[in-house]
Amino acid sequence: MAELLAPAGNIEALEAAIGEGADAVYLGLKSFNARLRSSNFAWNQFEAAVQSVHKLGKKIYVTVNTVSEESETERLYRFLAYLEKIGPDGLIVQDFGVVRMVQEFFPKLELHASTQMNVESAAAANLLAREGLTRVVVARELGLEEIRHIKANTKAEIEMFVHGALCVSESGLCLFSSFLGGKSANRGMCTQACRRFYTAESGGGEIPGYYFSPADLQLIEHIPDLMEIGIDSFKIEGRMKSAEYVGSVVSAYRYLMDHYKEDKKGAIAAAKRMLATDFARKKTTYWYNFKNTVEGIDKAGDAILDPQQAGGTGIYLGKIIEMKGVSDELKAQMSEKAEAEGTEVKKLRMALIRGGSYDPDPGDSIRLHRHDDTGRESHKVRTLEIGENGERWIDIPAGFSKGDDVYLLQTKSMSKRYPRILPSDIGRFRQQPGSEVLPVLDLTPVEKKELSYFPEGIYIQLSTIQDLFLAQSEHPVRFILEVNSETKDALCNDVIGGKPVLPVSKKMVILSLDPYCPAGMEEETQQMLDRLVENGYMTFVANNLAHIEMLRGKGVNIIAGHYLYTFNKWAVSFLENQNIGAFITPLENSERNLEETFSAKLRQRVMVSLFAYPALFRVRFRLPKSYDFNYFHDKEGEVFKFASSADGTVVMPEKPFSIVDKMPALSKKGFSRFLIDYSHTKVRKGDLRIIIGSMLKGQLLPETSRFNWKDGFYNPEKLEAYRLSNERAAEAKAAEMALRKGKGERKGKRGNNAKNKRR
Repeated sequence: MAELLAPAGNIEALEAAIGEGADAVYLGLKSFNARLRSSNFAWNQFEAAVQSVHKLGKKIYVTVNTVSEESETERLYRFLAYLEKIGPDGLIVQDFGVVRMVQEFFPKLELHASTQMNVESAAAANLLAREGLTRVVVARELGLEEIRHIKANTKAEIEMFVHGALCVSESGLCLFSSFLGGKSANRGMCTQACRRFYTAESGGGEIPGYYFSPADLQLIEHIPDLMEIGIDSFKIEGRMKSAEYVGSVVSAYRYLMDHYKEDKKGAIAAAKRMLATDFARKKTTYWYNFKNTVEGIDKAGDAILDPQQAGGTGIYLGKIIEMKGVSDELKAQMSEKAEAEGTEVKKLRMALIRGGSYDPDPGDSIRLHRHDDTGRESHKVRTLEIGENGERWIDIPAGFSKGDDVYLLQTKSMSKRYPRILPSDIGRFRQQPGSEVLPVLDLTPVEKKELSYFPEGIYIQLSTIQDLFLAQSEHPVRFILEVNSETKDALCNDVIGGKPVLPVSKKMVILSLDPYCPAGMEEETQQMLDRLVENGYMTFVANNLAHIEMLRGKGVNIIAGHYLYTFNKWAVSFLENQNIGAFITPLENSERNLEETFSAKLRQRVMVSLFAYPALFRVRFRLPKSYDFNYFHDKEGEVFKFASSADGTVVMPEKPFSIVDKMPALSKKGFSRFLIDYSHTKVRKGDLRIIIGSMLKGQLLPETSRFNWKDGFYNPEKLEAYRLSNERAAEAKAAEMALRKGKGERKGKRGNNAKNKRR
């Protein structure tokens, strides 16, 4: 029997999930999880939850599904040691470093590959199963037959999303909010930049719309087929959703799973009626109704995107027009509740909302959206105040202001009371991460001639063979050529019209593989790689775990591309164990973290991207035909562009990433392989010459972005520590000034006394 797995973003959602029949829940703690904006669980709450859920015969999984920088690995090690003591049923992970650390030190912890690990093939699932992971959460943008193929060809358990919000980007490959401000989706800080309001620049003028805000997934009709396939776990998305939402969705899927064999048609109809109170976005089955990959790539855009659909969820209630502080009575109620639950008091304000057709009441669940798209939060209304003029004031979370939008998620009438899961007194649960010291990890030193396929110098990455002809006059040490729908046939045939396909020797060419490797293309991809190896191509850039598995034992050289994220030594070590000896640093990386990850003696293994038009997000379909534009901009005037092909769609910034002026300094630090990445972008010969000239001279390129190179990832914990440090410094300074003032007054008094005595 398949497992029904529900989100538990807070205690109320946990109770709703279990109360409606979920077999398991997944939740996050205060760090190392991909929903840092949800409430998450305090240490004592989590410990109590594990014990309580286990007593009910249910399972509990913990999300540790973000990438960690090198400076965070000791804290990560302590966190994993803590989790092993508490004993959840599994960890959902993204970072290869977590996998490697668990393999080395915490073998009792069961690992599940997060959808952020970008697993969409049996090949990738089998590699992870061999490394000890028991389950993989497959990518959301897969069809029924692809899921069937994966399940039939791997021993790993298969978990899949069946309901909830979708990412428009292919799983684990989004850099959009990271590029805009360091808030990386790979770090749990996604700002949902894709759901924002953009203006398209088309021939008919400027046309605004929510061009990349996808519909929500709903696979209720496909559950019977998926159960017959043998899927191990059906996952509901929503750790930032209300308890009411969790309860209603769980109840629908529970009913269908339990009754479809008795009356399939009737059970589906009943379950769909139960989902009628889901006030979220328009629903889609995404890839589940297409005959094959080609049809999906051509038609999925129309199934998932609607530019007229707002990025928000729920029924529109209006905008905040006035705000004020909360009453002392509500503050007391909140303090009492927080004390009982062992949590912090939630900061609230009172708000007056106008513009919608429904007035929210206490018990209703709402969702607030900042008008500048910088944040969203779900909230259950606790109190209602009627003003002198009949205005209805409701409580909202602090951090929102006039002009912010408010949506209705659930009404109180849809709410249920569920049995309490956690004990009333959780004071006895006191375990926390300790002060364990992470053992030193020594990466493999570079042996003589080991990196002959990876020489020092400048590399140029290109998307077409035509661009390779244009770029050869710049004489890089190697070309990196993408294997895509435009290049693969020529590379596999090797000769066209009796002439070699390439203007340079194959030794000069490294082939870069697409980071999305779906089951629908798995057999074709394997045959293509076999053919390329037969044709004499010996060095490949792998961007997906499936590539490593498919190239295993073929005697080729594999470079880990920037999508095989190496933000710490432990992730590097995991890939070393897959016989990978060279690495292209992730585009999101910072200078500080790069240097901390790779010591001076290991920097020969690293290629640093100095120039690129980063793929902010990659989409597994062509954009709809109605998208008759290539450029669009946000309200700040930032311009973006996209390119659609048979491989899907890539969205890029108009302004490139560049740190070409850092090449001389990086060379002095021991880095000696540098990349100019012209992926998905037409090469202009003069531009390449300017870029290389600036690299050699250490000159800054104008109109470019530094991405995260200087400032690193946005880190709320560091910002909070910085704020507290400043407060302490200000308090100390104020105390010192007060002390000085006091001494001055005492000295003045003594002086006056002396004068009096002389008189």
